[in-house]
Amino acid sequence: MFSGRWVRDELTRPHYDESECPYIQPQLTCQEHGRPDREYQKWRWQPHACDLPSFNATLMLETLRGKRMMFVGDSLNRGQYVSMICLLHRLLPKDGKSMKTYNNDALTVFRAKDYNATIEFYWAPFLLESNSDNAIVHRISDRIVRKGSINKHGKHWKGVDILVFNSYLWWMTGLEMKILKGSFEDEEKEIMVVSTEDAYRMAMRTLLRWVRKNMDRKKTRVFFTSMSPTHAKSIDWAGEPGENCYNQTTLIEDPNYWGSDSRKSIMKVIGEVFSKSKFPITFLNITQLSSYRKDAHTSIYKKQWNPLTPEQLANPVSYADCVHWCLPGLQDTWNELLFAKLFYP
Repeated sequence: MFSGRWVRDELTRPHYDESECPYIQPQLTCQEHGRPDREYQKWRWQPHACDLPSFNATLMLETLRGKRMMFVGDSLNRGQYVSMICLLHRLLPKDGKSMKTYNNDALTVFRAKDYNATIEFYWAPFLLESNSDNAIVHRISDRIVRKGSINKHGKHWKGVDILVFNSYLWWMTGLEMKILKGSFEDEEKEIMVVSTEDAYRMAMRTLLRWVRKNMDRKKTRVFFTSMSPTHAKSIDWAGEPGENCYNQTTLIEDPNYWGSDSRKSIMKVIGEVFSKSKFPITFLNITQLSSYRKDAHTSIYKKQWNPLTPEQLANPVSYADCVHWCLPGLQDTWNELLFAKLFYP
């Protein structure tokens, strides 16, 4: 399902129009912020070995009746969360849906009243407790993760029926990671420095232990989305030197393409840890299929939180966002894959 190619589809893509989904955050509304083309919206993922089932919003809502679905992770998972709401909300009457935030914006809850269903997003970029847990102010260069401390966040995930985790980008501060052994409240903090891979392995083991203890395998489905690729270095795809995703409107054709920002060593850790899981976890392997999509990033077509300098304006490559994705767009495909794995495991 995750091995295939992108095919042009003028008829059935996009699934919705940017302007008709009021839930898309301004960092992802590329048309509103001046993107001149819509080509990035018109691609459909075609697996080599099968056809993806069409996303059926009615079936999805019926399945969610009386249930909670939650996305847990960073801003990339928030993008997938918003995509899911955009795929579903048209079926709901205006007074039959609402969106509210709680816990200083850490928790966002979309409610489909007639279905007694919620689709939620919980901000936890490392999944474990960290010094980047504030959902609004979290741009901290010196990132610290607290060893084994998942319950601070985990208590908000209990009772959820469909859980979708992700965690990758925030670990990529370098080759090492700071791990706190005690509590953030301790006056004398005991911090150890370990390799990113070892830190990530510790976090994944903690996550799986929490899932096993707190989730009921008879009623809960748990998904984990693999790393979302970035396109910050054109040298990766033999592009013009010094460029990135800015102004890219074509796809990468090489089926074996793998960007330098997607660490294979982290994929290996995920493979090792998840293969030993006693609780069944569905892995959404979106990395390879997304890596072909250098055209689909928000680039410069997004809300800028700080005014741009004349130097930046003269050189768009310098401030293009090659991490996040325009909606509608690539992340709708991630949800088509999630839908397929949910109903045809």
